[in-house]
Amino acid sequence: MENQIKKGVSRRQFIGTAAVGAAGVAMFSSLSAFTNTVADSELKLGFIGMGRQSMFLLNGFLQIPGVTVVAGCDVYGIKRKRFEKRVKAFYAKAGKQAEVQTYEKFEELLARKDINAVVIAVPDHSHARIAIAACKAGKDVYLEKPMTFTIKEGQELRKVVHETKRIFGLGSQQRSDPNFQHAVKMVQSGALGKIEKVNAYVGAPPRPYDLPEEAIPADLNWDLWQGSLPHPFHFNKELDPPITLDPEKDEEFWGAWRWYQGMGGGFTTDWGAHMFDIAQWGLGMDRNGPIEASPIGDGTEFMQFKYANGVIMTSEPFDTAKTKGVKFIGKDGWIEVARGMFKASNDKLLPPAKAKDDTGPYETKIPHQVNFIEAVRGRKDPAVPVEIGHSSCTVCNLGNIACELKRTVKWNPATEKFIDDTDGAATKLMHYEYRSGYSLL
Repeated sequence: MENQIKKGVSRRQFIGTAAVGAAGVAMFSSLSAFTNTVADSELKLGFIGMGRQSMFLLNGFLQIPGVTVVAGCDVYGIKRKRFEKRVKAFYAKAGKQAEVQTYEKFEELLARKDINAVVIAVPDHSHARIAIAACKAGKDVYLEKPMTFTIKEGQELRKVVHETKRIFGLGSQQRSDPNFQHAVKMVQSGALGKIEKVNAYVGAPPRPYDLPEEAIPADLNWDLWQGSLPHPFHFNKELDPPITLDPEKDEEFWGAWRWYQGMGGGFTTDWGAHMFDIAQWGLGMDRNGPIEASPIGDGTEFMQFKYANGVIMTSEPFDTAKTKGVKFIGKDGWIEVARGMFKASNDKLLPPAKAKDDTGPYETKIPHQVNFIEAVRGRKDPAVPVEIGHSSCTVCNLGNIACELKRTVKWNPATEKFIDDTDGAATKLMHYEYRSGYSLL
């Protein structure tokens, strides 16, 4: 597999800030532009999952006026201590009196009546189960991508969000990036002419788990970490990267669970949830999807998806650097877009010049999070509501199902069922049986 598995994939910086509403695009020059819309009354926020991505999200949500972080949950004791320490330090520096409690079990956090919304950043296999429980507990939900581990989980989460009337936002933050917004605008306005092909490069599918067994840290509840997974995995520190508090040292790489079959979806879901998502958006296929998914090796060198209008999307590199990004190829021109990068066949297709923003890693940009808070206050859909999160995640899962079966699978995006699945093998891979003691609903 690619040489970035252990250390994770580099996060590029990008230009400018933006927030995307369900009806269109709104640009803001600074956080102060949001103050009047989000600070009407205090929103109390809880965090479930306190790993590397959660720390980026925490740094963002703490900055939003009218939002107070009051609780956090993680199955790893040292991460609970880090979370509490950082939240208290932030509020102390701001001169604000705030209490923060931490929990090992997410059910205890959800039982608190004072919490309005939760941020969920746990391994993919626990996304749906915890998000559904949060909705049923009356909490609005900001969930990290990919939305769910299986297609069935996505269908059930979508249903529960509607039934409970909760505000649900997905952490596909590229939709709040002006470069990606501009690319989609150019595609949908017809500036490239009829789209003929899309290269959305994301990387390889998951591989069999091959990390050596290591001793479980004393303060890590490994049984809870595994959750609903049907068969046990042995612990290795790369699955839940170590940190220290004295001296303070954060994770040096992204949790490796995402790269392994049965535990994560590989690059197909990790980066597909970003790049396939942008491709779907540009093609006008939100809440829709492809009609076929072909694996690597079934007459194709790369994973391939076919849409009803004849457009082909491949997970094929569009440059020698194998940049994780999207290339839209139309009859009259092309656009390549990635984090911090925008190229086009014609200068007229380029986005307006912006001052470069070098304030930190990609995940520290917060317009996507502000958009969620605005949606909670306004009781409206955020930039990436549950339907869009589900349709983009389904593309990722279709690709992995095709690769696991080593054959092209045919899909009806309207009914969300496989076609000509005579042996039922593809349908079976839409979900898995949770281990005893765990349920989705």
